[in-house]
Amino acid sequence: ARLDPGCAMEALRAAGRAVLRSPRLARHGLGLRRRRKLPESWADMQEPLLEGMCFTLKYLGMTLVEKPKGEDMAAAAIRRIVATARVGARKFQKVILTVSPRGISLQDADTKEMVENISIYRISYCTTDKLQNKVFAYVAQSQESGALECHAFLSPKKKIAQAVTLTVAQAFQMALDLWEATHAGR
Repeated sequence: ARLDPGCAMEALRAAGRAVLRSPRLARHGLGLRRRRKLPESWADMQEPLLEGMCFTLKYLGMTLVEKPKGEDMAAAAIRRIVATARVGARKFQKVILTVSPRGISLQDADTKEMVENISIYRISYCTTDKLQNKVFAYVAQSQESGALECHAFLSPKKKIAQAVTLTVAQAFQMALDLWEATHAGR
């Protein structure tokens, strides 16, 4: 479903304000100071996005899915992941999720060890769940097995989950623009 550009920009601004106010946001790589205003358009965010926008989230888990995209498929996968996460009494792994036009990278927030690096070309879908609105999830094809995996993350606030989703969408658009620019002369 395509968003109305005006509505999308207002949602983006609101999510961006929440992200900038969040004390849990990993600000390294953003180059943002405490009182800096949110840019008026995504065009102003291209440079930070090229470097990578970072979010501190808790990893809930992963489940295999049949389809590469779809709201119903993602909602069902998120329900399975959340149900499994609630059963286990373990502490969730805190990760720094970095979004760039190259893809998504996951780094352990405590040890700074790289957990996973997913190419933007392997990601087929991302969403903020309607019922579990603090949950961000993406579907990607596994590099090892080729299976479709849905990974879910818990954010401290609903607006941060929305900001991650919008940032991934912008990263897709920027990756497409960069790809088209490199292939335009051929």
